[in-house]
Amino acid sequence: MTGKACPICGKPAVQKHTPFCSPRCADVDLNRWLKEAYTIPAVELDDPDMDENLPEGGQADGPAGRLH
Repeated sequence: MTGKACPICGKPAVQKHTPFCSPRCADVDLNRWLKEAYTIPAVELDDPDMDENLPEGGQADGPAGRLH
């Protein structure tokens, strides 16, 4: 695999271990996931009354919230 770097160490990635260069880097990444080192920052809503604006059932309109 050319052009892609291992996200853990920066060495060239190997097809067998894509997107990593070795089983070791793959294990390092797995360990980070299992220890919850990777997170998505949460944004707290300033308005505690936002829940009152949701329809009954607590889901907003949209493809995921629409009931059929």
